[in-house]
Amino acid sequence: MPTAVHYPLPLHLQPVFEALDLPEGRFPVAEAAARRVISLPMHPYLTEEQQATVVAAVRKAVGTY
Repeated sequence: MPTAVHYPLPLHLQPVFEALDLPEGRFPVAEAAARRVISLPMHPYLTEEQQATVVAAVRKAVGTY
């Protein structure tokens, strides 16, 4: 069950939007979220055991067992 960072840059800083000339700092909340957010494995077919594994990994990562 992989995790990933799907958007390491907020949308306004992605190369495709360069023409909009939206500098870093323009959307500080989006920029802060991009630095902290990861995507967890989620789909309707996760078993309870897989869900427990994800929860345990998140708890371990943030220091709450």
